[in-house]
Amino acid sequence: MAHDHHHHHHHDDGSGARLGLAFALNVSFTLIELVGAWLTNSTAIAADAVHDLGDSLALAFAWGVQGASTRGADPTYTYGYRRLSVAGAAVNAIVLLVGGVVVLAGALPRLLDPPTPHAGGMLGLALLGVVVNGAAALRVGKGGNLNERVVRLHLMEDALGWVAVLVVSCVMLVVDLPILDPLLSIAIVAWGAARNLRSTLSIFLQGAPDNLDAAALCEQASELSGARRLRHIHVWSLDGQRHVLTAELQVDPMDVVDAIELRDAVAQRLRDGGIEHVTLSLSTDPEGAECT
Repeated sequence: MAHDHHHHHHHDDGSGARLGLAFALNVSFTLIELVGAWLTNSTAIAADAVHDLGDSLALAFAWGVQGASTRGADPTYTYGYRRLSVAGAAVNAIVLLVGGVVVLAGALPRLLDPPTPHAGGMLGLALLGVVVNGAAALRVGKGGNLNERVVRLHLMEDALGWVAVLVVSCVMLVVDLPILDPLLSIAIVAWGAARNLRSTLSIFLQGAPDNLDAAALCEQASELSGARRLRHIHVWSLDGQRHVLTAELQVDPMDVVDAIELRDAVAQRLRDGGIEHVTLSLSTDPEGAECT
């Protein structure tokens, strides 16, 4: 176990540096966006600036808790400190919500009387946005830990947001449609807020993880000889990546040692299926044979 702990820290050194670099890139670019939004008179750029500010805070939090979140369990936090990253996601969601309200307050009046933004300037910033977010995603992408994978996905989605700004600015260079700018800003705010709130609330409310098929795992467990079914299945996520499952395993009447061996085999199958913490109680209740 001690070896495993050391192994974590060995990875965290490079991981911290990668997250730190992604944070520095994001913060620098957020400042450029804020100036760019003012110079181009574009609410879409302002919306992306708010989005990137939220991402910068999320990156800062991910970077800051990188070491702490991998600490093992203790008597106070019996699952360890994985949920620190969820606290970071909550902070990010609040920042996006507040920033989104500010952007919407500026964008909604523009729907009625849209001023013409500087499409050429928007195009230049959009190109820079694709490059910066793409470079940050690639840099973080060199790491294999889950925290970095989440951050990389976030940065790649941001790069796609800039592709949308790029397309809109190209259209406005050709066609006089200034209303596209406030419409895009509203779409960016709505999409960013919805994405963050949905994923964060799901974890807080202990919803079953999206990327986990509990019924399929249950079926696999039931395939083992002597195992009848799993009942009272509860599955939730610590941080969106590491999942927990508790259930009652019903088995055929058998010797206690054999039953414990079977329980351990089922638990291993569940771990292989993506569950980090598995707790199974044993039962020989003769009722039915389906997973519930």
